[in-house]
Amino acid sequence: MMKELKIMKHKHLLLVKNPSLLLYICNMYLKGVLFFFFCYASVIYSQYTDQINSNRPGASVGAFSVGKNVIQSELGFSFRHYTHNGYNNSTFGGGIGFLSLRWGFISEKLEFLLDSKYLRGSLNSKIYSINQKSIRQGFLGNFIGFKYLLFDPFKREKETNVYSWKANNGFKLREMIPAVSLTLGTNINFEKNNPFPYNNVFGNIYRPIFFQNLEIKPDQEPFFHFGGTIATQSHFLGTWVFVTNFNYNRYLSKYPEMSYIVTLTHTIDNYWSVYCENQAFKSDLFQDLLFRLGAAYLLSNDIQLEATFGASTKKTPSSILANIGVSYRLDFHKDFISAEEKQYKEFRKQEKNLNKILKKNTKKENKKNRKAKRN
Repeated sequence: MMKELKIMKHKHLLLVKNPSLLLYICNMYLKGVLFFFFCYASVIYSQYTDQINSNRPGASVGAFSVGKNVIQSELGFSFRHYTHNGYNNSTFGGGIGFLSLRWGFISEKLEFLLDSKYLRGSLNSKIYSINQKSIRQGFLGNFIGFKYLLFDPFKREKETNVYSWKANNGFKLREMIPAVSLTLGTNINFEKNNPFPYNNVFGNIYRPIFFQNLEIKPDQEPFFHFGGTIATQSHFLGTWVFVTNFNYNRYLSKYPEMSYIVTLTHTIDNYWSVYCENQAFKSDLFQDLLFRLGAAYLLSNDIQLEATFGASTKKTPSSILANIGVSYRLDFHKDFISAEEKQYKEFRKQEKNLNKILKKNTKKENKKNRKAKRN
C-alpha cells in the first residue's frame, strides 16, 4: 500500500512540475469520454446484424436492409398447380425459379434490390371437349428498385433491468411500434408476347373460334410499370416478429393492383423459426386470398434454408404451392470508423506512451531514493 502511495505521489509531482502535460492529459481524457458516447450511439443506430437478415421464407419484405457492403442472394424453386373453374376446370402445373439479389450501399438504411421469377409449366385447356395441352414458359416479373428505412424505433432501446426478469421479458406496448421502410421501383417485361401477362397463367389460354372472330385478343403487359411497398416490422416478447406490407403495383398499366401481406414469425431456438402468412390481391383483372405456412433453418450466420406450403381460397383460379429455398450472403460489412474514433485510437496510443514515461520516471526516482538511503 505504501509503495502504491509513493508511486501516485511521484506521478502527481511529475504532473505539477509539467502543467502543460496535465492539460494535455485532461484534454485527451475528455475526447475519450466524448468518443465513448459517439460509439454508443453509432452501435444503436446500426442496421447490420451478425446473422443473415432474409426476407424469406414468406413473400413479405422486412423493413430493415441487409447492411452496408453486404451482398445477399435469396433463391429457390416453387411448385405451383392451378385449376380454373371459369375455363371448365382447365389446369396449369409447373415450377417457378425465383432469385432475389440485395445489396446494401452508401448507408446502413439503403438497399438496392433485384427480384426475378421465371415460370415453366404445362397448360391443359379444357374449353373444348378435347383437351389442348401445351408447354408455356416466361418471366412472371423482373423488379428493380430501392428500399430505404424511414423510421427505426429500436435505435433508442432502453437498458436491461438487472433487478426484474418480468421487466425484460414481459410484453411491452412500445415494442409494437414498428420500423417503417419504403420500397420504390419498376417491373420490366422483357418478352413482347409474354405467356403470363399480369402474372395470369391462363392469360393466353387457347379460346374457342367465336372469341377469335370477335377479335378478343389476350391482354399484354407494357414494357415497364412502377410499384411501391410500405413495410412495417415489429419485434415483441423476444422471439416474435410481425411484418406487414402494403403494395401498389402495375402503376401506368391497364390493370393496377393493390395488395397486402401480413406475416407472423416465431423463433423457436438459435436455429429454427416458423411463420404463418396471409396475402390478398385486388385488381380489375382478378382478386385472390392466400395463406402460407413454413419454416426456416439457420445453417450458419450467412446461410438460411427454408420450406413453405400454401394455398388460395378462390377457384378462379385455385392454387396450391410448395417452396424450397436458400438465402446466402457475402458479408463485406465494416464498422464505421469516424474521425472521433481515429482520434480516440491516437489518444490511447499517446496515453500508453505517457504511462511508459511515468513508469520509467518512477523507477528512476525510486532508484535515486534507494541510493540516498544507503548514503
